[in-house]
Amino acid sequence: MGVTSRILIGTSGFSYPDWRGTVYPPDLKKRKVHELEFLSAFFDFCEINNSFYRPVSPDVARKWCQYVANNKEFQFTAKLTEVFSHAPGRDKKKSSSAETIKYTPQDVEDAKKGFDPISNAGRLGALLLQFPISFKYTEGNWDHLIDVLHLFREYRLAVEVRHKSWSDPLVLKALESESVAFCNIDQTRLGETLEGTEYVTAPVAYLRLHGRSKNWFTAKNRDERYDYLYSKGSLEKIKNKVRNMAAKAEKTFVAANNHPKGQAAANAIELKSLLSDEKVKAPETLVKTYPELREFAVAEDVDQEAGTKKASGTLRQNDPNKKSKQDAIKQDLPL
Repeated sequence: MGVTSRILIGTSGFSYPDWRGTVYPPDLKKRKVHELEFLSAFFDFCEINNSFYRPVSPDVARKWCQYVANNKEFQFTAKLTEVFSHAPGRDKKKSSSAETIKYTPQDVEDAKKGFDPISNAGRLGALLLQFPISFKYTEGNWDHLIDVLHLFREYRLAVEVRHKSWSDPLVLKALESESVAFCNIDQTRLGETLEGTEYVTAPVAYLRLHGRSKNWFTAKNRDERYDYLYSKGSLEKIKNKVRNMAAKAEKTFVAANNHPKGQAAANAIELKSLLSDEKVKAPETLVKTYPELREFAVAEDVDQEAGTKKASGTLRQNDPNKKSKQDAIKQDLPL
């Protein structure tokens, strides 16, 4: 499978308040350039976060595809709604298991309505089913996982599990028989967490970079949990892991999820450069925020009046109605 392998590097999410002036130019809105349109000029895909919290509106999904129209190769991956993977309740005190996770046929229908426009446009690289660490490998939980995967089998699927009990040869063999990607994760190691894997169980391989914050398990909020900037040395090791995975897959998605202060975008640019062995283009604002990126990237900006990206192609200008635009940029907290 590795002969025609393609590695796609992107960020988890696109709309964070602290990305204004760090990743995006402060006046991006005045330039009438959407965040996804901007990101698609520099990255290969974006992992959609807000689909985890609620079904995506079909109209919003279509808008997302329009925003990235200038990059024909750009892909999305998207998280499946939490009702399929987590016990109900925002406090998350209840362990997630086959007994506590509840969903309805309507949940399935609503989720598909949001994913179908992206899939029909040929831009849905994978649908990610993400479980918490409390979801352990048991017979009942395995049956639940397979049942959910079968409900969405018309899409390319990936599954993220965080408890080390899932690192089992039987699980890997079964996922391979189902052609479902095992989502590998890089995060802080502690206790029963699963980390350090580079499994490939489908034509698509997947790696998510959560960061290695020492405050991961004691963080008071999500920004503190994901507040981490990978060093060049760490990314060199991740580069080798990505190449190992890509040798066994047709497509390999690598999503940087260490989003505070635009660190995900910075590390994604650096990783793209390390994998290509050459400098890559990067947003000028991001390079100003992280001057160390000059070793890996050539800074580029978007012309304010013409709506074009200096030195490399053009960015299409959009002017959707206000409500659709507000809905489209709405992004929730990542997990």
